[in-house]
Order: sequence, then structure tokens, then C-alpha cells
Amino acid sequence: MIVSQPVSPIPDGRRPPRRPRVLSILLLLGVVIGGCASRPGSLELAPTAGAVPGATPVIVLVATDRAPDGVQQVGYGSGRASLRYEELTISIPPGHEPGNIEWSGETARDASKSFVVTGRRTLDEAAFKQTIAMRIGTKGTAGLFAHGYNYTLTEAVFRVAQLSMDAPSVTVPILFSWPSEAAVTGYVADRDAAAYARDDLAHVLEILGGIRTEGTIALAGHSMGAWLVMETVRQLRLEGRDELIARFEVALAAPDIDVDVFRSQLAVVGPLDPPLTILVSKDDRALDASRRLTGGRLRVGAADIGDPSLEVIARRQGVRVVDISSVAASDAARHDRFVRFAMLQASETTQEGSPLGRVGKVGAFVFNAAGAAVASPFTLAGRALEGE
Repeated sequence: MIVSQPVSPIPDGRRPPRRPRVLSILLLLGVVIGGCASRPGSLELAPTAGAVPGATPVIVLVATDRAPDGVQQVGYGSGRASLRYEELTISIPPGHEPGNIEWSGETARDASKSFVVTGRRTLDEAAFKQTIAMRIGTKGTAGLFAHGYNYTLTEAVFRVAQLSMDAPSVTVPILFSWPSEAAVTGYVADRDAAAYARDDLAHVLEILGGIRTEGTIALAGHSMGAWLVMETVRQLRLEGRDELIARFEVALAAPDIDVDVFRSQLAVVGPLDPPLTILVSKDDRALDASRRLTGGRLRVGAADIGDPSLEVIARRQGVRVVDISSVAASDAARHDRFVRFAMLQASETTQEGSPLGRVGKVGAFVFNAAGAAVASPFTLAGRALEGE
């Protein structure tokens, strides 16, 4: 008679080998952020033939402390260097779909179907400042954007161009690109790179703050770039640069910031005027992966707007927290809702100001899928922000 034998237990009670937890989370980050799609390379920053009829040119100014990557002297990698400045003209194709970036291949760039660079020039610091001042005039606006984790310079430049095209709220779009590894496994290295870039971002803010204009200057950071923005503003506050800070309207989109760190940042920065604006989505999968990678610590960008104590901390600290979970996301990570939200705000802006500006000075607010403020009932995220 054949008797089936039970599977022998692993000696000494040891468990089967498992994939390291950090590796699993990094793989998840790769799935939710980038998937398996090929990424644009440095050669896409090389100027190509002139734009086609119907295309729209967008000029983006760039300040970066990335080091050149050596690819035909057109690209920048993850190496760290001193600040460099450039002006790029990006052609947006006639059939552009709002919110999208129409990518081309490096060897087959077609201005009739995709974003292409049609002009590029290197600037020194004086020319960088002069160019901004000339374009902003006396009443224009400037917007400085700091990208997040896992970004190439090419991706960041084209994202700023897309935002400028689809949500034209600033006269002069400016990118601050810090030396991200642009790799899924580079999360920790990116955090160090963002810290490396604080002094350089502060210097760029000094340049902008020295330009005479009656218009506003917006300072926005996405994801890890939001951490960089908050750290830089905190540094300026500690240095007593209050007048410089007052020149900027600061916004954080899906900030990848530990709530305890954020609370300590707020304690130094204090209330801003206009108030600091934070865009949150509690179902942001990229921030959920970041939370698990950092020991389960809640990220500010994934705060639950339904917590009454969140409104309390928002009013106490002079912050405007805006839930945009209902706004459509174009990526599986649900990490880029700020793009669609910016477009909705621009389309709804009137002489009385944007819908965001009309909801009130500070507090917690919810926006629906159309980008309009709705009434909100005000769990744990708010109490975490309060330190309870």
C-alpha cells in the first residue's frame, strides 16, 4: 500500500526564504510609478528641426545642479554639480491631448505628433535672471517647479512644458531639477540628492526674489520635491530671510514627507501669506509604497481629509489642505492628480480668482472630479499631524 507522506517541516522551525521586504516595496514602486515602459533619454533634449504648422512653442527656463551625463553634450544625469542654467523651447504638437505628454523616440522625433525641443541655449546666472525679468515684466507671473523622485531632466522639462500649455497660470515657467537617480532603486539616493540640492534651490529663490515685479511668484514641489521645497523654506526662515519667503506662493503636491518631519518644518516656517497649499489623496499608491518603505510612517500627501482634527491643525498652522482624490489620475500610481487639478483650476479661473482661491484662506477642503470645492465632513492622519 502506498501511503502519501506529509511534507517535511523545515528544520529548526525556519521559514522558507522570502524576498527582502525593501526589495518588494521597491518593485512595487516600480510598478506603480513607471511600469515597464521605456523612458525618454537625454538625446530628446537635443534641438531638432523647426516646429510644424499648428504646433505651440513653450519656453521653459531650467536651473539644475545635475552634472552633464556626456551624451553628445546635451544631457544631464544623476551626478551632482554646481548650478547651471538653460532656456529650452519645446514644441507642443497640434493634436496634443491636454494632460498628456506625447513622447517620441530619440531617433524618430516627429514635431507633428510629439513634444520636441526646437531651441536651446546655455545661460550664465546674470542672463538667467535677466531673461526672467524681461519675460515677466511688471505684472507677469513666474512659477518654479521642483520635480519628485525617479525623474530624468527630460521628463521634468516636458512635464513643465505640458503644465504651461494646459494650465497657463504663469508667464515664466521655471524648472528646478535636482540630481535624481531616475531609478526605482534610487529612493534613498534620491533623498540624499534632494538634501544636497537645498542650498542651490535657496540660491535660485534668491535670484527670483531679486526680480522686481508686481506679479506673483509660485513655488511648487511634487512628491519628494515637496520635501525639498519645505526644507529650503525652513532653511530661509532660520536664516531670517522673511522678506524673501514673502515673495512666494508655496504649494505642495502629493508631498512625500513624514508627518512628524512636516510638523517640525511647520513649527519653524510658520504661517505663510498666501497660505501654504497642500494637495492630498489618501489613495495615492506611490505614497503608500513610500510609507511601507519608511517603516509605516504616514506621508503628508496621503492624509485623510475626513478627519476633523486635520482641519484643526490646518487652521492652527495657517495651512490650506485640499483633497483631490476625486480628480482623475492618468497613472496607475494615482500620484499625478495635480496635473489634472491644475488644468481644472486654470479652466475655471475668473476675475474673482481660481476656485482654489475662493474656498477660503486656511482649513481643509475637498474638490470634486470637476475641480470644484464641495462641502466636506471633517481619522488618524489628522491626529498624526497634531502629534497625538
